[in-house]
Amino acid sequence: MILTVTLNTALDITYRVRSLRPHTSHRVSEVLERPGGKGLNVARVLAALGHPVTATGFVGGATGQVVRERLADAPGVRDALVPVSGPTRRTVAIVDPLSGDTTQLNEPGPLITPAEWSAFQDTYGELLRGAAAVALCGSLPPGVPVGAYALLVRTARAAGVPVLLDTSGEPLRRGVAARPDVVKPNAAELAELTGSHEPLKATQDARRRGAQSVVASLGPQGLIATTPEGRWRVAPPRRVHGNPTGAGDSAVAGLLSGFVEHLPWPARLARAAALSAATVLTPVAGEFDRTLYEELTGQVSVTEESSAA
Repeated sequence: MILTVTLNTALDITYRVRSLRPHTSHRVSEVLERPGGKGLNVARVLAALGHPVTATGFVGGATGQVVRERLADAPGVRDALVPVSGPTRRTVAIVDPLSGDTTQLNEPGPLITPAEWSAFQDTYGELLRGAAAVALCGSLPPGVPVGAYALLVRTARAAGVPVLLDTSGEPLRRGVAARPDVVKPNAAELAELTGSHEPLKATQDARRRGAQSVVASLGPQGLIATTPEGRWRVAPPRRVHGNPTGAGDSAVAGLLSGFVEHLPWPARLARAAALSAATVLTPVAGEFDRTLYEELTGQVSVTEESSAA
């Protein structure tokens, strides 16, 4: 079983709007709702790849109930979410099919009490006993300590469970210092962490700060990875136009699935890049175009750098 953690779960609402323009009214051509937050997106992709997955995090209020109902419709995902008194947030993605642009509106999330945070830690410790790997994903809701991911990384390491961290800002900085097995930032998050805007140099610096392996998403340019086994640049064969929301989460699912299947790093990275690109063609995060994924898997370019980090 793979465990995913989404401390700031959401109900993802996607509007398709033709020619989005500020200060005007628009007709919405399509509305989609899905359980969201980065870890839930990862969980749905993992399940679609055939891996048993358990999703935990916080959920509350009427919106949280909708999240749980929709999650029950996701085959292969076990719901281990922890109830809280505050309402789960909503995120709104406005997709313009003409330009291919997406405008994202993210609510902050419920205020988590100390008792609720403690209850989550108890649940997390129990779930780790049956986990082959764990992904810690996304932002922190109000009330959760900024060092929460560092604590959860250390708990997983003490339990002997490999851990991937995908967050940003101060939670990422503190989490990296706890020595996760993999961190998966995007280019902006990596630059904020290290102060370097040269991705390869920045991945090496992130390793020096504590991460054992670093895989950075570079958008349409693919991925760059620095690991104990080597360094790789990874690029899809062509640019895919569509909705990029959730592409990074699919990359996380590719890395985790490759890990539990004992694939070598190049194969993990090729899968992550193919899944990321195939997600861009779908209207919502947590899904991927299977035909494109299978087509791209054998076409992704994985180039090893000349020396190990």
